[in-house]
Amino acid sequence: MALSSPKCPSSQFALRPSPAPRSQRVAAASSSLSCPPIPRRLFSKRVSSQSRANRRWNVASVHDAARTLPISPAKEIDLKKVENGVSSAISAEEYRDLAGLSTRENSTVSITVVGASGDLAKKKIFPALFALYYEDCLPEHFTIFGYARSKMTDTELRNMVSKTLTCRIDKRENCSEKMEQFLGRCFYHSGQYDSEENFAELDKEIKKHEAGRLSNRLFYLSIPPNIFMDVVKCASKSASSANGWTRVIVEKPFGQDSESSAALTRGLKQFLVEDQIFRIDHYLGKELVENLSVLRFSNLVFEPLWSRQYIRNVQLIFSEDFGTEGRGGYFDNYGIIRDIMQNHLLQMLALFAMETPISLDAEDIRNEKVKVLRSMKPLQLEDVVIGQYKSHTKGGFTYPAYTDDKTVPRDSLTPTFAAAVLFIDNARWDGVPFLMKAGKALHTRRTEIRVQFRHVPGNLYRSFGTDLDRATNELVIRVQPDEAIYLKINNKIPGLGMRLDRSNLNLLYAARYSKEIPDAYERLLLDAIEGERRLFIRSDELEAAWALFTPLLKELEEKRIAPELYPYGSRGPVGAHYLAAKHKIRWGDLSSEHYKI
Repeated sequence: MALSSPKCPSSQFALRPSPAPRSQRVAAASSSLSCPPIPRRLFSKRVSSQSRANRRWNVASVHDAARTLPISPAKEIDLKKVENGVSSAISAEEYRDLAGLSTRENSTVSITVVGASGDLAKKKIFPALFALYYEDCLPEHFTIFGYARSKMTDTELRNMVSKTLTCRIDKRENCSEKMEQFLGRCFYHSGQYDSEENFAELDKEIKKHEAGRLSNRLFYLSIPPNIFMDVVKCASKSASSANGWTRVIVEKPFGQDSESSAALTRGLKQFLVEDQIFRIDHYLGKELVENLSVLRFSNLVFEPLWSRQYIRNVQLIFSEDFGTEGRGGYFDNYGIIRDIMQNHLLQMLALFAMETPISLDAEDIRNEKVKVLRSMKPLQLEDVVIGQYKSHTKGGFTYPAYTDDKTVPRDSLTPTFAAAVLFIDNARWDGVPFLMKAGKALHTRRTEIRVQFRHVPGNLYRSFGTDLDRATNELVIRVQPDEAIYLKINNKIPGLGMRLDRSNLNLLYAARYSKEIPDAYERLLLDAIEGERRLFIRSDELEAAWALFTPLLKELEEKRIAPELYPYGSRGPVGAHYLAAKHKIRWGDLSSEHYKI
């Protein structure tokens, strides 16, 4: 039985009630008004007025760890009227002002995609925004601007974007009409990324569409990190909101090591406060990753098992069945450790291993993730295996080596594969190996978390020829593709004899749910618009993550350690199997059972 929910259940624009943060909860309004409780997020935080050139973005806003809602200074209400949670002295009109309900109708959100002509914008960001529009998750008044150096008209932008838009499989009605309406709200402005004058011109265009409404602005930086600071500086001085919120979504990579990441953070904070910076890792927006905490904290059967007493090891596996394919020049500057392990896999590990947060408030969740990261020791060279794919001929077709890419130096030592073993030094996970494996040009495309449980003490069925090492229970959370959660158990094969078999208790999302799973960018864009930071990376999280990998990366590069070569389309370098065997572990994705699910 499904629980009922609004059409866009995560949207504040659907007037979804949200839980008040734990630090302060305000009691219900008086019965005469029948008003709902006033959450802490509705109390204003003043920011001193400064010149446009020197002020940080946001003039007056209502702060909460989870979201930011604008309040007009002229309409601010004497907060003494809600002292001790009593709101009987507030009129209904004042309450609507305080709750922001009256300003919502008179506000607008302007979304600027910086780098609009790039692949990420075309393939992910614009389609995600259209999906949100189709689901009625965007506010009534919104405008989308593309900004890039390329010369383009509004019509050319709309033609470009229209080629990548699709409607939900389960919602085809009025698809063409919805597309036309959405494209009608898309505009383009050409300009340099380091030109305050060009951003001032963008500001004028945005204001025309805001039409005097309360202005809220979101900038998505779909650009290389070396020009982040130019855009943030120019936008803050010339195109920030004068009376609402302004937020910036920053795409990874967030630096190349601890030093460069810290420098980037310091640079951003010259013009932004932490609450305005939304560091996006799209894996945190994937359905199965977000379901991690639900699976663990809302099912009694799992929580008692989630510790070193019952879990033998945890494996986080990322594999792609294709190479760099034209992205070699970009990839060679980062490698698989920076590109996948330090962010995607490490974030999934932190969510998996964290203690129960005090609440679902963004700061409470991120606090627990930081504790996990700070409990881990930096990686040592002996705990890591690196590889690079080489040319391989199969079925009469020759697959290229990594260094065959014309944008990659012939003597490149950049790893396209890495396996690592990490440990969390706390009471829950002491001694449990957490294995990571990530690679390109492997035999399959898959991202999953595999939890291998310990052996059954004194197993009664050891005399029936059971391979006890392979007969342990295993929980598999498949993030992509074919999203699924399944538990491997031992079972008796029907018949007169006693023969055991491994079976799967399987939740295959495609079979259980008819609704199409939203793309990760849809969820993250909606959260950024609403000011929900739970799935975005905080600066101290980033610092702790880089502290784990920076010493290893420096040693690899300073000693110019050569990666082990593996054939394109294989299971990766042999060294990865020896690394697991050193900890008496077998990679869970090597079993033939892995391909029958």
